[in-house]
Amino acid sequence: MKVADFIINHLAERGIDKMFVVYGAANSDLIDAFTRTKKTEYVAVIHEQAGGFAAEGYAKISGKVGVAIATSGPGGMNFVTPIGNCYYDSIPCLFITGQINSQFMRPDPAIRQVGFQETDIVGIVKPITKYAKMVTNPQDIKYELEKALFLACDKRPGPVLLDIPLDVQKKEIDPETLIGFDSQVALSCYGGDSIDRQIDGFIDDLLKSKRPVMVVGGGVRLAGAVDELLILGKKLKIPMFPTWNALDTVASDYEYYGGRIGTYGGPGRNFGVQNSDLLLALGSRLSGRITGGNVSSFARGAKRYVVDVDESLLQKKLQQLPFHENIYCDAKEFISRLSKRLANITLPDFLKWNEQVIDWREKYDPVRPEHFTQESLVHPYAFVRILSEEMGKDDIYTADCGGNIVVSNHAFKTKTGQRYFTNNGNSPMGFSFAGAMGAWFAAPEKQVVCLIGDGGFQMNLQELQTFKHYGVKVKTFILNNHIYGITKAFQETNFEGRCEACGPKGYSVPDFVKIAQAYGIRTETIVANEEIRAKVRAVLESPEAVVCDVNCHEYHTYEPRIFGWSTPIEDMYPYLPREEFKKNMFIDPLPGWENPAMPGKQVSQNVPPIKTME
Repeated sequence: MKVADFIINHLAERGIDKMFVVYGAANSDLIDAFTRTKKTEYVAVIHEQAGGFAAEGYAKISGKVGVAIATSGPGGMNFVTPIGNCYYDSIPCLFITGQINSQFMRPDPAIRQVGFQETDIVGIVKPITKYAKMVTNPQDIKYELEKALFLACDKRPGPVLLDIPLDVQKKEIDPETLIGFDSQVALSCYGGDSIDRQIDGFIDDLLKSKRPVMVVGGGVRLAGAVDELLILGKKLKIPMFPTWNALDTVASDYEYYGGRIGTYGGPGRNFGVQNSDLLLALGSRLSGRITGGNVSSFARGAKRYVVDVDESLLQKKLQQLPFHENIYCDAKEFISRLSKRLANITLPDFLKWNEQVIDWREKYDPVRPEHFTQESLVHPYAFVRILSEEMGKDDIYTADCGGNIVVSNHAFKTKTGQRYFTNNGNSPMGFSFAGAMGAWFAAPEKQVVCLIGDGGFQMNLQELQTFKHYGVKVKTFILNNHIYGITKAFQETNFEGRCEACGPKGYSVPDFVKIAQAYGIRTETIVANEEIRAKVRAVLESPEAVVCDVNCHEYHTYEPRIFGWSTPIEDMYPYLPREEFKKNMFIDPLPGWENPAMPGKQVSQNVPPIKTME
């Protein structure tokens, strides 16, 4: 058996039924190996970056390792952005690059290049992979492949890369004689009894708490613990706040959904988290996009616990926001242990607190009645809210970066059972179109909807040909404001209104309808609010792919949001009337405990001192 056949067969045996490829001489044997198996197949995309994005979307929906294959040189280098995506969003993907024949490789790093399209892709991607290795010995292929796949999924998942010279791909091997990777040696426990002691401490604090909250991150789904979390939530009966990576983990219709948090905080305007006296962060590192730049003001009345599998994130010295208790544990294991210890414990009644959080959530919804009465053009907040109402509970929704992801996360109401994803850590323009394609290949029986801006759509619109060739049925809505909206808003805030290279100066858009039609894709347009619901329904009911141009010309107002990195996240623009603002902030901390970083001090003129809810 060839090395190339061993690789493709091994991946097929793991249930990976689609791999995303662009053909080149240096990966030719790998692609040829697909002709000798019926257990998997390739999807030939137009650009390697799109193939990497598709592999990420496939992984997020299938729960399997995503796989993308490229040739050497520029092929592999086009993987850098999707590899970064998977690294920062913790997505298990295997990137395979072909490499030139071993005899033509440079003998020393001092030599820049010997072979045509020779590139040290391993050296390039090492900082953004969990493991990257060139396989030079054919007898090592089982060990290296199994090791890479194990590391991609172990603890905090992420991308891995194997670089395989063309002559190694061609080598004949006997699979029965190959030595594999012993994953049992690599496995480690998470601390055993120490976790239970920390859980007991959390329960003690929970029993004293009046306003506990849970912040739920993407790590919960990566651990396969969504169902267990929702069951635990019904036991705890405390408000739960999903991060942007977990909007389909704690959905908008979940009983204890508290709202959306961060510098572009959505329903609830961050009041729930900021008024808490006990905070449990599960599978989230609480980045600056959540805390805001004024880190010490985040949940300043709360004792803070964090649960994570990334040991580095639990080092207080390395934490932007120091936690008081750092629990090194897989989310699923933690939920299981906490649930067992709560089995015979009667928890306080947090009904009044839940009612207060829900009141904030409903009262401070970013989608306002006037968004629906706009007479000219389409208001994107009205559009996304209606789209969320029309989509089914089993549908898949993927959104892009920039202004359209802010609108989505402000306005899209998720339903339990739906999948909603983007790439948040790297957040490249153009991700959602190719990511949605990967999601469709993972679940072609489901409705897959892509939301993207005009800028992002231009990054990967060549994949319309892949859609047409393979019959991909993704419905794509372009929020077309004819500008880089989030960039223009940023420039207006920070550069005295000087807007460069973001439209109309330095940037413009083509006629997307004509472009899609040239590829043979069905099109639709929405030009006014009153058309939204009927046109959305028509697109969703179509049996084929549709590209719908939604005319939001020049819109770039994304509210609410904080201004400046010294602002506490509850102090968002547009500001509430002063007396109304005072009524919402702040509440006394957990009895017997005070945040040492904020001992009774105000942090800005807009933040009143701590007071009781009464």
